[in-house]
Amino acid sequence: MQVLSCGMTLEKTESAGYLANHMARLFAMTLAKRVQHLGLAPAQFMVLMDLWSQDGLTQAELVERIGVEQATMANTLARMKRDGLVQMRPSPSDRRAKLVFVTDAAKALEAPAKEAALAANAKALAGFSNEERQSLMSTMQKVIANLR
Repeated sequence: MQVLSCGMTLEKTESAGYLANHMARLFAMTLAKRVQHLGLAPAQFMVLMDLWSQDGLTQAELVERIGVEQATMANTLARMKRDGLVQMRPSPSDRRAKLVFVTDAAKALEAPAKEAALAANAKALAGFSNEERQSLMSTMQKVIANLR
């Protein structure tokens, strides 16, 4: 084990970044399995979560909220448009911008997709007490705020 001058080690099991990345990948795989029968990918689910709560966002707003690259969002939205999940409309306030709206097909997926996500969360947090769950959520929120 190599100890750095800051007192930290390079062991992956003691690296917050490694563990967070590994956990995120496992969450994504678990969610992917649970929403696959709905025809959704995890990236599409993330976009829909924002649009279900506030329909009519711009692509730039979605990029900011989800924290992905512009090109990644453009590709995700193109696939979602092709699959009939979203439609684009011109923004009345900015002629260059398009607003993204969910279709009726995407609205019909909201309840089963959210149920699938809740099941994935329940699997991940099985055996946690309510206090442990709240502590984990609070800790993750602090890390996210620190990194922003």
